[in-house]
Amino acid sequence: MKRKPTHRRRFTLGTIVAMCSASCFTTPSMATEGGGSIYPAGAENYGCCALPPPGLYGQFYAEQYNATSLRDNDGNRSPVNGFQVKASAIVPRLIWVTNAQILGGSLAFHTIAPLITLGVQASGESQRKTGVGDVDVGAAVGWHFSPQLHALIAVDGFAPTGGYDKNDLANIGRNYWAIQPIVGISRIDPEGLNGDAKVMYTINSINKATDYHSGQELIVDYSLGYGLFKHWVVGVGGYWYVQTTDDRQYGATIANNRGRSFSIGPSIKYDSGKGWFASLKYETETMVRNRADGGAFWLKATFPIH
Repeated sequence: MKRKPTHRRRFTLGTIVAMCSASCFTTPSMATEGGGSIYPAGAENYGCCALPPPGLYGQFYAEQYNATSLRDNDGNRSPVNGFQVKASAIVPRLIWVTNAQILGGSLAFHTIAPLITLGVQASGESQRKTGVGDVDVGAAVGWHFSPQLHALIAVDGFAPTGGYDKNDLANIGRNYWAIQPIVGISRIDPEGLNGDAKVMYTINSINKATDYHSGQELIVDYSLGYGLFKHWVVGVGGYWYVQTTDDRQYGATIANNRGRSFSIGPSIKYDSGKGWFASLKYETETMVRNRADGGAFWLKATFPIH
């Protein structure tokens, strides 16, 4: 006989590269398992979808996320006493743009291995963990239609390498595999309009420890700004998130708990003109449903290695 879905849900609250989870409190339902995602929505910024010339490149992301409330299906605060999540991540990324061409575009590969510190408080209990999260590897093909307009298609795969225990309050990994097709476009102009949209569709596998199958997710990281003095871009950035299919547990659908969120905040980029550049933004979440509601600082730097 199949068991019915449980309402004792695991909070999975990372907006960091390996999503974080907190478990086993009696709470209103949260979208996807615990209300989190394996991809860190909002991580990308200006120039995200323009591949550099062939070579080896390093990227460095850093994030500080804080949330003090959960939102239910109507957008109201969920009654979880003393709820708070503080998460920080240092995320190195290695990118190899090859000399190979596919349909006129450059072939590239990348890998990400995040280091995460997570602290969770809820219902009078707390836990803190530090460790390596879920690893992301992927391949992309990128095109340069003009000096300003760039695009790519890609596919990323996420492996359950982060530490996980269904009985722990805080978990650094999500304990399932996922695949993510990607389409992206960037407009880059040192003295004009800059804009980016990275569109991702996440297909999650089942968490065998809990028999929970999180729904599929549509995520768009975006930025919009204007170039100043050839080195600076100033504007806004954030993400848009919509869960597109229902969660399932023990073979049954969990209805009325799909996630939704939109974030926006100030964003700035500096381009050295010597091959490296960096961006900084703060984004606050709004219109949140069935997820944590908070804000995040993001730093991203890109530099050539060889």
